[in-house]
Amino acid sequence: MSSPTPSPKRVLVLAGPSGAGKSRLAKLLQEEHGWPVVELDDFYRDVGDHSLPMSTLGLPDWDDVRAWNQDAAVAALDRLCSGQSVDIPVYDISVSKAVDSQRLDAGAHSIIVAEGIFAAHIIADLEKAGLLAGAWCVCSGPWVTFWRRFSRDTREHRKPISTLWRRGHRLRRAQPAIVADQEALGAVQMDSKQAMRDARALAALQGEGTE
Repeated sequence: MSSPTPSPKRVLVLAGPSGAGKSRLAKLLQEEHGWPVVELDDFYRDVGDHSLPMSTLGLPDWDDVRAWNQDAAVAALDRLCSGQSVDIPVYDISVSKAVDSQRLDAGAHSIIVAEGIFAAHIIADLEKAGLLAGAWCVCSGPWVTFWRRFSRDTREHRKPISTLWRRGHRLRRAQPAIVADQEALGAVQMDSKQAMRDARALAALQGEGTE
């Protein structure tokens, strides 16, 4: 008796504002389904790269999509979907550069989760290549997102507290526009609970149960 042909690998995109809970959701999906996770924010450009935009404070502008290497992120996902192992950078925002890398392999899983603040920008590329499993814009209320983001960024010592505070309030005010932009790029807005329900339905369609 021949072995069943494995399902084609595709990417589930988790977009949303910074601090919306994308990483937490990705971890829950990994725990429940075993799906490998690519943290797209690790594809930020290193300090010194002439393509890295700078803010008026003289720091890299992490909220500008030009700060992120979209081509490298899409290429890594394409290789993972083809069954190859990939070295994913490990980026440290506190020093503004990649400090390590980690080897990732999707194994037998048919879904690869890709999450990050610029994730919506890869939707069209993945859809064109036939690699898109779904695209969700995960979000909560602006104030909830603000405190989650500020708590995370201060805990991880990402930048000076005054910088994180100003950036946090700027992003809080901009959140409706950020969500609208990501929806325009093809992401479907939902909260984490709806995302978990939809993920279980997606897993069932792919013939994958929980781990």
